[in-house]
Amino acid sequence: MAQSAWVLEINGAIGPATADYVERGINDAREQGAKLIILQMDTPGGLDTAMRQIIKAIINSPIPVASYVSPSGARAASAGTYISYASHIAAMSPATNLGAATPVQIGGFGDLSPPELPDTSDMPNTKPKPDEMPKAPKSSMEKKMINDAEAYIRSLAQMHGRNEEWAAKAVREAASLSAQAALENNVIDLIADDVQDLLRQIEGREIKMFGQSTVLTQTNQLNLKYIKPDWRNKILSIITDPNVAYILMLLGIYGLFFELMNPGSVVPGVIGGICLILALFAFQVLPVNYAGLLLILLGYAFMIAEAFLPSFGVLGIGGVIAFIIGSIILLDTDLPQYQISKALIASIGIISVGFFIFVVNWALRVHKTPKTTGIEGIIGEVGECVTATPLRVHVHGEEWKAQAVKPIQIGQKVQVTAIHGLELAVTPIIYQGEEGM
Repeated sequence: MAQSAWVLEINGAIGPATADYVERGINDAREQGAKLIILQMDTPGGLDTAMRQIIKAIINSPIPVASYVSPSGARAASAGTYISYASHIAAMSPATNLGAATPVQIGGFGDLSPPELPDTSDMPNTKPKPDEMPKAPKSSMEKKMINDAEAYIRSLAQMHGRNEEWAAKAVREAASLSAQAALENNVIDLIADDVQDLLRQIEGREIKMFGQSTVLTQTNQLNLKYIKPDWRNKILSIITDPNVAYILMLLGIYGLFFELMNPGSVVPGVIGGICLILALFAFQVLPVNYAGLLLILLGYAFMIAEAFLPSFGVLGIGGVIAFIIGSIILLDTDLPQYQISKALIASIGIISVGFFIFVVNWALRVHKTPKTTGIEGIIGEVGECVTATPLRVHVHGEEWKAQAVKPIQIGQKVQVTAIHGLELAVTPIIYQGEEGM
């Protein structure tokens, strides 16, 4: 049986679904005896947690992993650069690029920070242009993030003997390189036109795995096996989409609210519970700002309170403001692919206001409506006296013990005024002309 090389494709932003796909792909390749794993990448970057999960899987893989930036025109920016450095073999197609690995916020990679300007103090006749004025010093948090990212990518570069200084420059100055420049600067190992060309070029190449040197053999004879995401990965990809997770959370809140306002409805509670659990699962793997989550819940609490305790709009307006701010800061990353749509936030905000104004007021009217079912529904009903001593009346097809402040005769009509346990309080109905008889 011919041996195979597994090809896993990383397209688009790297998130929890991508990490799960790569990690399970590497494990399955090991179990099925694959000889090589190729990560074909075209990515603008992604979440830090997902990137580190992929890198851990690569470092601990007993099978050589080759990262390959492809096809022509593709890129391996930010998180993709770290993955290339972590791979046993780093390759690129012509007309591709990598770099720009500056972290911009906890949880995300992707935006570029401008390079620091050179010192011009010894150049008295040189005046910086307005758009070249130095930026304010970085905050302590930004410095910690950059130092951590630099140390991490340096350690990856040292593992495979790649250009450590340029790796640090990619973090500190968001530097990028074309494929040819990356090869000349020892950032990658080779340039390949396609996957078959990659397999031919790595034949006989020496790599390091777990600190030991290994020579790749017969790679040009490997059969390619392309592994696509399965149904589980597709569902995970949908659930962990920030907009979908956000909608699931709101559906969960609405469903539970309906169930609490109308106990026994069942369907809203079941749907709401499922949606809320799925949303919490998504938030577990996404970089969630819990202050934003608390603001959303506080906003809903204020809007509900406005319906029950009218405050001339103060609670309602405060609830809307808290809800919108919480929604905006809910995800702690600047990566555009993992931001909640502002249009969605505005739409949900308007719908939520209308929802609570209409539904809560409707629920209050329902609660204030006199009950017509159950034991409370007997109040106001008309019955007939069955026995005078002890007083018993026939109401709603049933015979009840009763008490009255006026004497009542057998056969006289009575009206129920109250219920005391299993005894009714009744008053005789006196029709016009009866009193003088």
